Amino acid sequence: MTDMTFAALGLAEPILRALGDENYTHPTPIQGKAIPVLLAGRDLLGIAQTGTGKTAAFAIPMLQKLSVGHVPPGPKQARGLILAPTRELAVQIEQSLRTYGRHLNLRMAVILGGVNQNSQIRTMARGVDILVATPGRLLDLVQQKHVRLDAVQAFVVDEADRMLDMGFIRDVRKLVAMLPGQRQSMLFSATMPNDIATLAREMMNNPERIEVAPQGRTADRITQKLYHVAMPQKRQLLSHLLQDLAMNRVIVFTRTKHGANRVAQFLCKQDIVAEAIHGNKSQNARQRALDMFRNGKARVLVATDIAARGIDIDEISHVVNFELPNEPESYVHRIGRTARAGGEGVAISFCDPSERAYLRDIEKLTRNKIEVVAHDLPEPTPEELRQMQDAPRPPHGHRHGKPGHGKPGHKGGHNHGGQNHGGQNHGGQKPGGAGPKKRNGSRAHWNRKRDAA
Repeated sequence: MTDMTFAALGLAEPILRALGDENYTHPTPIQGKAIPVLLAGRDLLGIAQTGTGKTAAFAIPMLQKLSVGHVPPGPKQARGLILAPTRELAVQIEQSLRTYGRHLNLRMAVILGGVNQNSQIRTMARGVDILVATPGRLLDLVQQKHVRLDAVQAFVVDEADRMLDMGFIRDVRKLVAMLPGQRQSMLFSATMPNDIATLAREMMNNPERIEVAPQGRTADRITQKLYHVAMPQKRQLLSHLLQDLAMNRVIVFTRTKHGANRVAQFLCKQDIVAEAIHGNKSQNARQRALDMFRNGKARVLVATDIAARGIDIDEISHVVNFELPNEPESYVHRIGRTARAGGEGVAISFCDPSERAYLRDIEKLTRNKIEVVAHDLPEPTPEELRQMQDAPRPPHGHRHGKPGHGKPGHKGGHNHGGQNHGGQNHGGQKPGGAGPKKRNGSRAHWNRKRDAA
């Protein structure tokens, strides 16, 4: 927090009134730096870790820009466009826009995959002032001529590095090419890999660069702990730790969808109310799980990295890395679910012998030696050790790009939303190594991640 107030930033009275309704008086550092730049009409490249208030940093100036001398959108048009990598983040951004713009006469909509497109088409038929969308579904509707991008005046790419991780950059570039040349552009990212830096140069005009924390630095208010524990004992250790009632709202992260289901089922058998959320769940099921967690009906949310960003739920007491991520940047985003809005939190990580390399990468990125805590679990039995040795090793595959490349037997390191590792005939792929079936006669399934986003 800063000594500066929102009133000192030159915001319009209806926006200040909405912020006052939420008891928001002082901007966060990213908001205090970004809002004046955006109100002045500059393009902006913002680098900030999760939980720093990036959404308000771009949402508030966009609301003000589009409300001054308001020009109604034409049919199928959007005057402001925000791209988000996941469905949950898209929904969260749209809710924030409605909160900050409740006293403005602006129409807003969200477009995302995983649900029927007909209601989205009806909403866009008369046009909206601000559209929040995941790239895959938006590109579909643009190609079907249900959405026009020729009137966009303000454009945002949020969580750009997550877009890269999920394979969305190609779709983002296609969408950028459809936008008017005269527009205000913003890109926000927690890290700045080379591909994102290239995208920023392509889509922005002499942007102001704002960085509020060193890349990879974790929130100072998060207490981080590490348990070295054999894989077969992780569930037992998790159950033991959850006996502490201070762990009252907990997100548990796993690497795989099936792992998330198994952990949630195990906890429920221990009389701990837990919900799983991952890319194989329908959008309605994912939203129900989030609502139960947000409302306190579920104590634990077990999630894959699809939930590492965009879930803004207050007072998450603990984050547990049941399995360490194979990308160190994901560790930063995972633990950033706690200690939000100026609060404090605890991040607990489990590390089995096969994950030591991941731990080294995380500590190198964060420049922080995580405190090791001893547990008092008994040594694993010979049978447990045998199970651990027989278990498949964690994936070490690609960091970005297409999984599989169509090669028989090739396995990528990410569990992308549209990809099935369970042996089923998914997405129209024929047995015997035939190539993936294309949807709507366009891109192959690995370039159409809308079901995961």
